[in-house]
Amino acid sequence: MIKRQLKAVDIFSEDEIRQIHQATLTILEKNGIEVFHEQGRAILEKHGARVEGVKVFFPPELVEEQLQKAPAAFTLHARNPENSVEIGGSGTVLAPGYGSPFVMDLEEGRRRNSTFEDYVAFTRLSGASENIDVVGGVLVEPNDIPDHLRHAKMFHAAVKHTDKCLMGSALGAKKARDCVEMAAIVFGGIDYVREHPVMVSLINTNSPLQLDQRMLEAMMVYAEFKQPVVIASLSMTGTTAPQTLAAALVQQNAEILAGITLAQLASPGTPVIYGSASSVIDLKTGGLAIGSPETAKMFAGTAQLARFYNLPSRGGGALTDSLLPDAQSGYESMLNFMGAVQSGFNFILHAAGLLENYMSMSYEKFIIDDEICGLVKNFFQGIPVDEEHIALETIMHVGSGGNYLAEDHTFRHMRDLREPLVSSRKGYTGAGKLPDTAHRAREVYREVLAAYEAPPLDPKVEAELVKYMEKL
Repeated sequence: MIKRQLKAVDIFSEDEIRQIHQATLTILEKNGIEVFHEQGRAILEKHGARVEGVKVFFPPELVEEQLQKAPAAFTLHARNPENSVEIGGSGTVLAPGYGSPFVMDLEEGRRRNSTFEDYVAFTRLSGASENIDVVGGVLVEPNDIPDHLRHAKMFHAAVKHTDKCLMGSALGAKKARDCVEMAAIVFGGIDYVREHPVMVSLINTNSPLQLDQRMLEAMMVYAEFKQPVVIASLSMTGTTAPQTLAAALVQQNAEILAGITLAQLASPGTPVIYGSASSVIDLKTGGLAIGSPETAKMFAGTAQLARFYNLPSRGGGALTDSLLPDAQSGYESMLNFMGAVQSGFNFILHAAGLLENYMSMSYEKFIIDDEICGLVKNFFQGIPVDEEHIALETIMHVGSGGNYLAEDHTFRHMRDLREPLVSSRKGYTGAGKLPDTAHRAREVYREVLAAYEAPPLDPKVEAELVKYMEKL
């Protein structure tokens, strides 16, 4: 978890953010949102929204009233309490990649379908990481597991191989309920789950201006048990969203606020995270341009809107358009990740491993991104300023033309310098062979996986989870 000592940076003025808010309310009231969920439409209509077919028109006062019910921050509980995290405020919680159907094989120079073995390996890398806080969800898509079992196998792997915070499935009511019931096994009962957020789920909108039935079914289950949900738009400029960033943010905002309103009406006080995976399209190629500064700026606007509504936020990540863990992937990932933290996001999904937009995961890129996470985490801790760190007495003692190598103050703080994970600080003459960063990262990930020991899991819990999955 990144503790941000530095203040979040706004990209909009106060007047500009209010213009976006007012335009959003106009969209919700006059154009409405298509809600493909009968129960959801009934709830909205009961509380004053106008419903015509599948389209729902939201009164501004209804939206603003429901926004006040969602908590500004909440604790996400891990089975190891030391790994529980606060989502909101000045903290940034990190989760690895999500949803990639492919893994890039650097040795072969090609991508391949991701497997359950990959899922377990990336879970273990996440467990070993000092920066990753949340595991589970669709870290990669295990194509070799039947769909009806996939969500449970992934949840079980996250529990078995780590004791960090968890993500649950958003693919319909049944899979969401399965995750809730498996969480009850892990955490000692359904009553504990009802009273404690123990997993977060990703509920995506359909752009433009639609809420999906399957996602809403899952959201209703999680809201019933007061489990937090990220409500996120995945709009793309020039195709499923307007071309200009301000207009894209207005549309995105309307989709997210509609989802939050429904979540609060269904179960007041349900923790929600204002989220975005929206991106920019390069209309010359028709492809995503998530490594662009425009994407970073869109995320900055997203984080500021979440602060405007006093809600936790999700966005950003080590995102790149590159197909390989090369220089392009490095500078684009640093731009997006650094910008996301600087913008004040509270939850960053896709913090490690992604290549090729959201399509591929890479073991080497995971390690490189973990390095980026550590660098940025260190930067946002700021500079301590107190008597010990100012070291006035030491400066006066050394005086002009002296040397600090032998000073006690130097020995006390010589380990303050962050130790790199994969970066090299060797000079040319001492480096020997000159492997590039990707190949150094390959050695690191292999060493990490070989040395990793999963935290203990109560055998009774393990047996109950396996028994539960056998019934699916």
